[in-house]
Amino acid sequence: DADLVGMARTMIAARIYSTRCFNLQRQGRLGTMAPVDGNEAVVVGATYALQPEHDWIFPQYREQYALGRYGDEVIRRHALYLAGHPEGSNYPAGLNVFPCQISLAAQIPHAVGLAWGLQRQGLPGVAVACFGDGASSEGDFYEAANFAAVINAPVVFLLTNNGWAISTPTSRQTAAATFADKAAAFGMPGVRVDGRDPVAVWEVVTAARARAVAGQGPTLIEAVTQRLGHHTTADDPTRYIPAEQLAAARAADPVVTFPAQLRELGLWDDAEQAAAEAAAHGVIDDAVERALATPLAPDAFFDHVYAEPTPRMQQQRALLLDLEAQGLS
Repeated sequence: DADLVGMARTMIAARIYSTRCFNLQRQGRLGTMAPVDGNEAVVVGATYALQPEHDWIFPQYREQYALGRYGDEVIRRHALYLAGHPEGSNYPAGLNVFPCQISLAAQIPHAVGLAWGLQRQGLPGVAVACFGDGASSEGDFYEAANFAAVINAPVVFLLTNNGWAISTPTSRQTAAATFADKAAAFGMPGVRVDGRDPVAVWEVVTAARARAVAGQGPTLIEAVTQRLGHHTTADDPTRYIPAEQLAAARAADPVVTFPAQLRELGLWDDAEQAAAEAAAHGVIDDAVERALATPLAPDAFFDHVYAEPTPRMQQQRALLLDLEAQGLS
């Protein structure tokens, strides 16, 4: 019961944080971000199946809001990231979450590499690679999945099929009947699950994790849901998602339907809803305030491109600082 309530609380917090960041981006106070709306149950259900002290998460760009079970520090770091601070990509030791990954599917080989390292050292953890249906068209996915199956790496490939890769519908993304069917080519199990049901996701990820730590190799999970809004803040979904399709998806919004199910079980009520929202606002307010109050050097983004800055980068840094001094940047 405590886990079910915790799932609902985390899903609500993810939606509140996503909405807050979206609004701040529209105010020009945060950078481009990808709302989690509609994907909450996938990430929350998966993390409740994991052991944060042993297992690693490799998010893409839509999962951080729902990783509350891995600690509030994930939320704070992501707020810093969206505010443009280098600290946002520098997670502390002991937090088994890789920083936000924007390059499509590039985190999947990293997840396999880390899982292989766990395997070689005889450690009990697994790596979970989170990605979308669009990323499944990238070569990184195919190469990493094939390699993981060959070496029996303890990795879970968690593919969220939310219907759209930006404006590309699933029907134009693959001719396969399901994304889970692709697992057969790699020689690993492929499982399809309702991504709007965190308990269903928890069940399949629990089974995949058990299989991985038992030395039986990777699993590909396709969690089917529906994106409820923008791909990112640079996107206008009304240009390609039919209004009636979006309305139907919002009627099955997991942040609404899952707490409603808990009400029927006697685990949720108005007081619990209010407490969950208040707790979420507290964490989010703190994260955003700390991010916006953290000093940002205008040339900080030059610091971690190369070990030694190139002559061209040095010229660019000098030019930027000169413009900044003149108030022209």
